[in-house]
Amino acid sequence: MKLFTPRRTKLLIIVAIGALLVFLNPKKIFNPIRGLGAVAAYPFEKVFYISSEKTRDMFSFLASIGNLKNDNARLLEENSSLQAKVASLEEQKSENAVLRQQLKLAPSDKYNLAAAMVIGQDPAGSGSWLIIDKGATSGIQTGMSVIVSDGILVGKISEVYPTSAKITLVTDSGSSVNATDLKTGALGILRGAYGLGLVMDMVEQSDTLNVGDSIVTSGLGGLFPKGFLAGRIQQIGTTPDKLFQQAVIVPAVRYSQLEVVFVVKK
Repeated sequence: MKLFTPRRTKLLIIVAIGALLVFLNPKKIFNPIRGLGAVAAYPFEKVFYISSEKTRDMFSFLASIGNLKNDNARLLEENSSLQAKVASLEEQKSENAVLRQQLKLAPSDKYNLAAAMVIGQDPAGSGSWLIIDKGATSGIQTGMSVIVSDGILVGKISEVYPTSAKITLVTDSGSSVNATDLKTGALGILRGAYGLGLVMDMVEQSDTLNVGDSIVTSGLGGLFPKGFLAGRIQQIGTTPDKLFQQAVIVPAVRYSQLEVVFVVKK
């Protein structure tokens, strides 16, 4: 069976010519027919229009959700950044307050001092060393004395890096400081007791030591300037061979709690 017979072909041609004439509407003679077509198509156009509006609104809603998520993520990031800045400013404020307080007590009229913040310490808690935020670029050199407040001895610079330095504390087991009893003038060697404190050793039996006396650097040997306070005598005894006196010294500061120190520049 043929799909396009001569009769069907003629009918299709007539329908196509008629539709074209209605669409082109020469001299508006087909207005009535176009009006009927518009009326017939109106329900379908309305349905299609409403459907398209709902689809567009749905996509707009989904897009707005995506924008809200992006805005929320941005605001959270900005809030975290602001909180970090506030924390940093508060820390700087606290550091500046501590530094100002220490500067008032530091003997800057006697020594050329470089203030430094403590940024690290012996993790083993043995009281052997500290790390400060000043180094070679600030003129720090090995062997320089380190103090706090009004001339309280902390230790000496043992290692120097461009922007930091290591302090070996007087409580380190390898530390050795020439010291004297401020009241009686008794001389001895101040040694670190493995981070637990200090011991004043090699004190002549003829010299006098008293519990509570202040022990300061004697200046002998040239490693430390004279007069830096190390601590006070807590207990007095003798060496095992009974040749010398020996005293247990309580340090004047708790080194693990230091925030600001002063390097005595040469």
